[in-house]
Amino acid sequence: MGRSQSVPRGNDPRFGPDADDSGSPILHVDMDAFFVAVEVRRRPELRGRPVVVGGIGPRGVVSSASYEARAYGVRSAMPTARARALCPKAVFLPPDFTAVSAASRAVMEIFRDVTPLVEPLSVDEAFLDVAGARRLLGRPAAIARLIRSRVAEQERLTCSVGVAPTKFVAKLGSTRAKPDGLVVVPADRVLEFLHPLPVEALWGVGERAAETLRRLGLATVGAIAEAPIGMLRGSLGEAAAAHLHELSWGRDPRQVSPEHVEKSIGAEVTFDTDLADPETLRRALLALAEKVGVRLRRAGQVGRTVSIKVRYADFRTISRSRTLGGPTDVAREVFDTAWSLFAALHPGDRIRLVGVRVEGLSAADQTPRQLALGAPEHGWREAEAAADAAAARFGRSVVRPASLLRRDDQG
Repeated sequence: MGRSQSVPRGNDPRFGPDADDSGSPILHVDMDAFFVAVEVRRRPELRGRPVVVGGIGPRGVVSSASYEARAYGVRSAMPTARARALCPKAVFLPPDFTAVSAASRAVMEIFRDVTPLVEPLSVDEAFLDVAGARRLLGRPAAIARLIRSRVAEQERLTCSVGVAPTKFVAKLGSTRAKPDGLVVVPADRVLEFLHPLPVEALWGVGERAAETLRRLGLATVGAIAEAPIGMLRGSLGEAAAAHLHELSWGRDPRQVSPEHVEKSIGAEVTFDTDLADPETLRRALLALAEKVGVRLRRAGQVGRTVSIKVRYADFRTISRSRTLGGPTDVAREVFDTAWSLFAALHPGDRIRLVGVRVEGLSAADQTPRQLALGAPEHGWREAEAAADAAAARFGRSVVRPASLLRRDDQG
């Protein structure tokens, strides 16, 4: 097979965790056999066995297969009947979408603790741009190891990570890292990594296109890169030819596009039982302000207006807001304003829901902040930024305002 035999693998030292990642700020994180892993996590007796998750009826399709099942040729998107024929001793389970969604939210939260630039592709994979996280968390490969460690420790799941200069190459890297591995593609070795791969590695090349390319004698990505563009146009058309030619040279200008930034950022809580105790309500507002501050900083936003929502036991709902003298992303400032608004209501009736929201958003790095006369050089903003860094490494639960700690937590 010529050059295709030298396809880089996850244990290739040229693309290992210690490779030069200085020009590779893009991560693609892909959970390993996610639907199966969620089931095995709660049913450890299935560990090491062939397990298939998907539709179990006669027209069912495989959603995910354990690596033990894959050894028999079982693959996702395969008819379940075919999977049963290939691996009759496998354990076949229907997907638990509630459990999968909960696990997905948890791992995405870990990603967003590292950087606000997270672009989910599905429940089990996402692109991250970690260029802005280097100062706090180190180089991209170190951040990738941190993410893998936190996913394993907090969620008892494994993931594979590709680190590269572009989204396309990072995704190929995570594929090569599977299962439970890490591949780093240095900026100056992209073509060395890319060109030996089979043509199917290119986005947009399915079975039919691959067959067409092979008839032209183009079996590897490198062969496509060297082929005359006119040859590709004649067989694939103008748009497909230009697309594959660019990818074959490792060119992918797309940026990581996180979920759209809202016009406001907020959080609310509905209590299990209606509350009237002022101290309990104060703690609830403080916790909500903390969440809002974290979300503002992750999104790189600041806001000028703080609002609260209060819903009473009889479902009466009121809101109050106040515009600040300057924009903020500081939880303490959000809480002080929210508590002042709440106290002005003189609430006495029982309350079923409270919410805190910051509106009038703008980009933090493009919004000048007015320094308060006599304010200390280092204050709440620096303290909360330090807490963000600690949370990115160890999880949000390890850093909380002291007033949110229960007495049994304080030892």
